[in-house]
Amino acid sequence: MSHTYRDQLFSWMKTHVYRFSETPFRLASGLESQHYFNCKEVTLHPERLAIIADCFIDEIIPKLDVEFQAIGGLTLGADPIAYAISLAYGKRGKTIFPLVVRKESKGHGTGQQIEGFWKEVKSCLVVDDVITTGGSTLKAVKVLRDAGITVTNGICILDREEGGRENLEKENVSMASIFKKSEFF
Repeated sequence: MSHTYRDQLFSWMKTHVYRFSETPFRLASGLESQHYFNCKEVTLHPERLAIIADCFIDEIIPKLDVEFQAIGGLTLGADPIAYAISLAYGKRGKTIFPLVVRKESKGHGTGQQIEGFWKEVKSCLVVDDVITTGGSTLKAVKVLRDAGITVTNGICILDREEGGRENLEKENVSMASIFKKSEFF
């Protein structure tokens, strides 16, 4: 069997990202869980982030059969992934603009909620590191769509399998993940 980027990432996820505790962790969604995934341990490490981008580009995105001109999501979880994928596509001769969606509009300057070349794109692949209920991703989708950008698909490193994918599907966004929570225990 050939070694894939996903295999390498799974090893790093088990070693660096996944934690179990009898005392529950509070998640961004407000829910509590004994299972915690700190994806910053892979997205903020240069070697691991490069492999994440390659995994998405070579193993996940081709299965989506979707065209997009940009990639981005709600800051901070989406940012390093969007930058890495944009750079990796650039090395392959394709321009994909990274977009950063602020949690709220900037209180100064132009007051933008999206940073990047968003006025020059018509479509965006939404990205997040982890989805639980999908709240952060849905917020990004709304902001992007309100700016006139088409969003039909999304990607994430981990689907916690707690309703996020289904909540996004209700808004006509099909999510693909590299991993599912149930693979870790």
